Amino acid sequence: MTEPRWLDGTEARVWRAYLETQRDLLMTLSRQLTRDSGLSGADYELLVPISEAPDGLIRARDLALAVNWERSRLSHQITRMEKRGLVAREECPEDARGAMVRLTEQGRAAMRAAAPGHVAAVRQYFLDVLSPQEIEMLDAALRRVAAGLPKDQD
Repeated sequence: MTEPRWLDGTEARVWRAYLETQRDLLMTLSRQLTRDSGLSGADYELLVPISEAPDGLIRARDLALAVNWERSRLSHQITRMEKRGLVAREECPEDARGAMVRLTEQGRAAMRAAAPGHVAAVRQYFLDVLSPQEIEMLDAALRRVAAGLPKDQD
């Protein structure tokens, strides 16, 4: 058995800073969404890919893949969103076992109302504190990290 490659002081500091910053940033953005629009971070995370799908209609399994959620988590969140009139489930025409998720007019209106404040918060708390060069460097670094991750997480 080989000795683990322990993190040095700088690596450990950067790793912890990444984890803490990601957690705090997502919490800040979620609170802003809830405060300003009544949508949760989970609502918004699902509404974005649904709203970007042709005709605001997406197969549930494709939505789960888009947001990297397990089927049960997606199902529970869709149920909550259905009760609030943001989305509607429909039968899948190609597969009787599959389900489609459609953005309702109420969901579309909620997205239109929430998006400007959310984008402003993303700018305020993330993009505006970085220089254009730092954004380019971060983009390249995150793409490299993502490219090195296993594609099949099963």
